[in-house]
Amino acid sequence: MTKLKIGIILGSTRQGRVSPQVGEWVKGIADQRGDAEYEIVDIADYNLPFLGTTDGTDPGIAKWNEKINSLDGFIFIVQEYNHSITGALKNALDLAREPWNNKAAGIVSYGSTGGARAAEHLRGILGELLVADVRTHPTLSLFTDFEDMSVFKPQELHTATVNEMLDQLIAWSRALKTIRS
Repeated sequence: MTKLKIGIILGSTRQGRVSPQVGEWVKGIADQRGDAEYEIVDIADYNLPFLGTTDGTDPGIAKWNEKINSLDGFIFIVQEYNHSITGALKNALDLAREPWNNKAAGIVSYGSTGGARAAEHLRGILGELLVADVRTHPTLSLFTDFEDMSVFKPQELHTATVNEMLDQLIAWSRALKTIRS
């Protein structure tokens, strides 16, 4: 059986973002498991135009869709902005449709309330895209898991929660792969 391919999607593109730190931490935990191939997928690398502002033939859109299509599941690194997800993440979700279908996702969020409100908004969007989001959801606090809200220093207790989320994500990703075959 071939290993699943799981993309760790960084949900922010702004200068000074901390999502790369969180994504690398999740990837480090995931890579120790050996149950899938995990890779960081940075929305910023695709130079995506805003939905509806072009004719849709931009090379970044095709490249983005190819990447999402090549993955069996996702871990979204989600930061809460104004009680929701970033505009960059919403746009990236909207610029692909079928490549998301019948796949699974885990969510790791952060913010002043652990990013919980952003994660709940993301769950509604994922449902529309036929993505099954798993129940376990690590939430990171800007006050206790970051130094000066900019240097990621997670509490050890989060490692077990990330592993529980990964257990669920791998099981669901494997099951949904049979639907896509």
